Amino acid sequence: MDMNIARICGDGIGPEITAAASGVLGAIALKYGHSITYHDILMGGCSIDRYGVPLTEEAVRTAKSCGAVLMGSIGGDPAVSPWYQLPPDKRPEAGLLAIRRELGLYANLRPAYLFPELAASCPLAARDGKPRSFDLIIVRELTGGLYFGARRTETVNGVLTATDTAVYNENEIRRIMKSAFEIARRRRKKVTSVDKANVLDTSRLWRKIAAAQAADYPDVRFENILVDNCAMQLVREPEQFDVIVTENMFGDILSDEASMITGSIGMLPSASLGEGSFGLYEPSHGSAPDIAGKNIANPIATILSAAMLLRYSFGLQREADAVEHAVRSVLTDGLRTADLLPKDPEEAKKCRPVTCSEMGEQIAARI
Repeated sequence: MDMNIARICGDGIGPEITAAASGVLGAIALKYGHSITYHDILMGGCSIDRYGVPLTEEAVRTAKSCGAVLMGSIGGDPAVSPWYQLPPDKRPEAGLLAIRRELGLYANLRPAYLFPELAASCPLAARDGKPRSFDLIIVRELTGGLYFGARRTETVNGVLTATDTAVYNENEIRRIMKSAFEIARRRRKKVTSVDKANVLDTSRLWRKIAAAQAADYPDVRFENILVDNCAMQLVREPEQFDVIVTENMFGDILSDEASMITGSIGMLPSASLGEGSFGLYEPSHGSAPDIAGKNIANPIATILSAAMLLRYSFGLQREADAVEHAVRSVLTDGLRTADLLPKDPEEAKKCRPVTCSEMGEQIAARI
């Protein structure tokens, strides 16, 4: 297969983790007889530096011409970066919101799986003397809610006042629910819909549409849960969840929480999908400007995102499995980037510390 992939290295650790993932994809192409052509585009802070905007129209056109987008990370340190002297719609993160909108990417999939090899890094205590074990996926609506609603800052009666608007319509809710139920049918057939229906009108509409959609999937167990309870249950008993579906802001927060119970946010991949097979694939973590250029970042989330790219956009199940098995292999062999090293000194002695590039090379070698 000839794969055309738009590649956004981005800011901070983005170039390092994207290079590692590209190396792994190269190993896949070599082993299975595929070819890959990368079309590199700028987005985020590096695009601001070059073009004065976080995303250009040309970058969007290039992305649309490809079969998928592989992305590293964008943004910098708001405390020191000149990018954050700009208005909000000119900052690096505005590029990410814009590309999701321009590419029609409304469903964000964030799996959270605890590798048995990382049980010692999981912050949750064992249950009944056994290590924790969970495998869930958060399906986050990506183009509505507070992040895309009207916003303004003004002075009202002499007081500076900021307003953000959350808007959802039934069609937006229905399509993300359909995505969640279809994914659940391929997993353990359970959907948990997260809202704040005891307070918010958008959540009451969300719950109404969710119930109607659930009726079309009688083979899938369905439940509603309030977002604050869901946050608590993720820490108490993540094993109870299979597919969690929720709106944009709740999903952003809950998926970061889910990433940490896997042992490190550096382990959580994501896919942003629309209609058809096109998607944007990126790690769930940020650009980590404090460690940029030090070759110590964890590239596994980006590499697992590349596996999702193979599976969802190009239909290469065998190849995606090969990437995931290679990741499991390096963890079994004790290779750990700095964020994955156990805090217990005795457990840490059993591990082999590696750099970002070394981790990518080791995963590629196992393919």
